[in-house]
Amino acid sequence: MIEKRLEITIGQLELKESSTLFVFALPSEAAGEFDEFNKIIVGIGKVNAAYELTKAILYNKPKLIINLGSAGSNTFKKGQVVCCTKFIQRDMDVRGLGFQNYETPLSDIPIILNCGIKIKDMEEGICGTGDSFEMNHSCMEYNVIDMESYALALVAWRERIPFLCLKYISDGADGAAAEDWPVQVHNAAVAFKKILFG
Repeated sequence: MIEKRLEITIGQLELKESSTLFVFALPSEAAGEFDEFNKIIVGIGKVNAAYELTKAILYNKPKLIINLGSAGSNTFKKGQVVCCTKFIQRDMDVRGLGFQNYETPLSDIPIILNCGIKIKDMEEGICGTGDSFEMNHSCMEYNVIDMESYALALVAWRERIPFLCLKYISDGADGAAAEDWPVQVHNAAVAFKKILFG
């Protein structure tokens, strides 16, 4: 297992076509900006994300996984790119059987999966992943909301592959989220390309 988080600068990333796997939920989040790289589109939700990434690891054997995508937040500003280093499965709730909120029962998985690479001088986020489009965010345990990253992080953690997760804040995870997301999501790929490649 990867116990220690890596902290690097953008210039230290080894973004080789053969060894880096870029992961997007939707084609619109890649927007044609990463076609020259080894990339996969996993679809929406944790199950799709886990399945597609596991399959890609089997065939591509990447040395670095980079998840780029859109997310909601009422902590970070719309249009900001946040480096997510911790991950929570926000819809895992088995408190009725005596487990803690977000805890996966009878497993060795920590409640907060602390496995994302940190980019120096970039704001860090705690990503709450669940199979719902959150529009009334009020939870303090996580400040970035998406539908895939926890599953991707868990697979990378299990396979001992370094994992970098950058999220473009497309909406406020509030009542306007459904209107904001389609307008903002096309800007994400351009922002990621600029950050990673200058």
